[in-house]
Order: sequence, then structure tokens, then C-alpha cells
Amino acid sequence: MIDFIFAVIAIGIAGQGAPSDGITAPLSPDVPRRAQAPASPAAPAPPAAPASPDLGASFDMSALPAGLAAEDQTPRGQFTTAGEVRPILSATRRSWIALRAYDGRDYLYVTHLWNWRCGLAAIAVSVNDGPMVNWTMPPCHTESATPNAILEGDPLPYVTFGLGSVQSVRVQLVYDDLSMESARFARGAVLIP
Repeated sequence: MIDFIFAVIAIGIAGQGAPSDGITAPLSPDVPRRAQAPASPAAPAPPAAPASPDLGASFDMSALPAGLAAEDQTPRGQFTTAGEVRPILSATRRSWIALRAYDGRDYLYVTHLWNWRCGLAAIAVSVNDGPMVNWTMPPCHTESATPNAILEGDPLPYVTFGLGSVQSVRVQLVYDDLSMESARFARGAVLIP
């Protein structure tokens, strides 16, 4: 049984399986993608992608940086590809953001997402159903043994708002293979002491 569990985990980490809730969706056809080699005649046809459920609002493409292209998905063991970070971010969706009322302000944190940003191409956030805004991430520090580290000089992983003004937050992730995930959070679900 334990061997089976390790096999399932290894498949998920290698990016072989789709998230179980099926909310990953491709970008629109007009976004450039990496050319793929044609399938050999003996290769079986890939399984059909699951239909994306209605998220209440479609992915907002206007907030995303122009010219995104899928990146190489060869696992490097440093959590720098979508295949390596998607299982983690899908499993920890409730931790994507945090909200703290402190010193007369609402602080919205994306620290958890930044810890896995090397497998992401973009993060966009909407507060109180406002427009989606692209959140600039620090670079992936590939020259370091810890590429996902947040270093001195990197942008801060939070923004502030008026005290009590943040009632809901919607987060849209674009992985570096151009798949997407989205989640909506109510204030009470992400408020920390």
C-alpha cells in the first residue's frame, strides 16, 4: 500500500496527472506556445482534457503579461516547473493568500505563492470583485541553491488597503506550462491574527 502511495505522489510531482478538481485550463489559442513534436503513429492518443467547471467568472486574460510562452517542463528537483509546483499549490489552495488587519490597515499577503513562483508565469489578483491586476513577482533566482527564496531587494509580498476594506479576493495563477488555476476567498477564510 505504501508503494502505491509513493507512486501516486511521484506521478503528481512529475506533472503526469491533472489536478483532481479539473480547474486547470489552457490559455486562449492566440497566446504563443512552444512547438511540439508530432506524435508517432504507434503512440496512443492523449486522453481528452477534462472540461473546466464554471468558476463563476472566466479567466481574465487582460491582467496577464503579453507574450507568455510555455517553458521547458524538465524536472530539475528545485521546484522550478509547473509540473513540480502544481501539485503543491493545488493541495495548499487555502494558503495561497493571507489577510491581516494590523496597525490600522488590511495587509494582503501572497508569500505562499511567492515560495513556489518559479513554476508560475503570472499571478493576477482581484480585490472585492474589482479588475484583475497582474502582481509582479520577484525573479526566480536560478543561480542560487534555493531559486524560490525571497531575497533582500526583491519586491515585498504584500500590499495594504484601508482597515476592513478587503472583503473578498480572487487569485488567478498561470503556471509556466500555460495552464491556469483560480480561487476566490472570503475575508473570514484568509484572515490571520
